[in-house]
Amino acid sequence: MDTDRKRLSAVLNIRVAKGERAEVVEQAALTGLTVSAYCRRLILGRVVTARVDITVIGELRRLGGLLKHVHAESGGAYSQATADALAAVRAAIERVAP
Repeated sequence: MDTDRKRLSAVLNIRVAKGERAEVVEQAALTGLTVSAYCRRLILGRVVTARVDITVIGELRRLGGLLKHVHAESGGAYSQATADALAAVRAAIERVAP
């Protein structure tokens, strides 16, 4: 949790359009945060990382590890193909990493 709940005693009300509200709720859900925690982080300029991004990065790293294993086990028989695939995995991680 980004702030101790006991210290959260002030209320900030903002008006948004219905579509905006739905978008904020959806974005908060993607991060795994409550709407309040999500908005606090955005307003205060803190980093907000989507839970989906963290999952994707973990999966890409796992796939990279498997590619390295294939390369090692094949004695480098597919070295150009595995090098190209590892480069693609690295590029994908860089695109989604915060």
